[in-house]
Amino acid sequence: MATERIYIEQFMGLARQHPVLDVRSPAEYLHAHMPGAYSFPLFTDEERKMVGTNYKQQSREQAIKIGLDYFGPKMRPMIEEAESIIAKWKENAQSSGKNSNTKVILVYCWRGGMRSSAVSWLLDLYGFKVYTLIGGYKMFRNYILDTFTLPFHFKILGGYTGSGKTEILKAMEQQGQTVVDLEDIAKHKGSAFGNIGLPPQPGQEMFENLLGIELRSKLGKNNNEGPGAGITHSPYAISQIPIWLEDESQRIGLVNLPNNLWATMRTSRIFFLDIPFEQRLQHIIEEYGGLNKVNMIDAIGRIKEKLGGLNAKMAIEYLEQENIAACFSILLKYYDKFYHKALHNRPDVQHLLQLVTCEKVCADNGVKVMEIANEAIHLNN
Repeated sequence: MATERIYIEQFMGLARQHPVLDVRSPAEYLHAHMPGAYSFPLFTDEERKMVGTNYKQQSREQAIKIGLDYFGPKMRPMIEEAESIIAKWKENAQSSGKNSNTKVILVYCWRGGMRSSAVSWLLDLYGFKVYTLIGGYKMFRNYILDTFTLPFHFKILGGYTGSGKTEILKAMEQQGQTVVDLEDIAKHKGSAFGNIGLPPQPGQEMFENLLGIELRSKLGKNNNEGPGAGITHSPYAISQIPIWLEDESQRIGLVNLPNNLWATMRTSRIFFLDIPFEQRLQHIIEEYGGLNKVNMIDAIGRIKEKLGGLNAKMAIEYLEQENIAACFSILLKYYDKFYHKALHNRPDVQHLLQLVTCEKVCADNGVKVMEIANEAIHLNN
């Protein structure tokens, strides 16, 4: 079975059904990679540096010879590792009720050059059916960046801090709405306290990769293609698929929403949850009240200048006295003011803003949001 070189759309479609091997160095993989891909390095970081140096300073032929010295002893271990990956993939597929061709495997390197060619040759020689990505990871990155320029039809769920937006979106997703959870992808809840109790955030490039694939998967879902599918929709068809997002600042912790995507969000209709302050305060106490006190104090310190020295001091004192309600009341008023300003900085906000008045914080508010969203569609038609 000869190795086949394929373009990104076909590669991403096959990636839903078969394991993907990233044969770049460990450091390249750690920086960012195709979501779901296995790290399967042909060279260590030091070996890659040595091969690259000889390629530049000596010749292509000399670099290949050095590469072969490294590659030779690894051939059998790489075959055995590929067999192990295939076995795990098959087991996971069977446990989820899917069929899996255990002889198919996908490979990519940085540009679809020598590293993927070498590994695919070895795997093909052993008997695997191998597909390599034309253009490699660089082509995948272009595919991801192109995603953010697509004419998405976003519906934005807004509301002051403590409105339960994340819970509502999850409930709406269970009701069949298409939802992308930006905070889950970013591993951050957006405020100065948003990283407490959560795993480390992905780097910017990896965040973009995860977000791009998630957006593509939602379009694939609406076309019965499944996660990771290549888009076959026309721009008009894409614009007809509503996707719900939570209203966010462009910066979520340490990562930023891509500029093109952010621009689309800023011109999308926003459904704003109007919920009484005391109800939101109680929800915030339930969500954040049990977090590590030291981490909370550190977070207050990071916003001290914007919060105001006296307010920051009082908030910390209340926290140390276990007066969580008083502490969070100060913080909530600060975030309400901050959010109100950001909300009304939108261009044409009066046209985009739709209030959703709710008596309390609960996931059932999603029903009201969907009803109002449907009414808005009928009015526009």
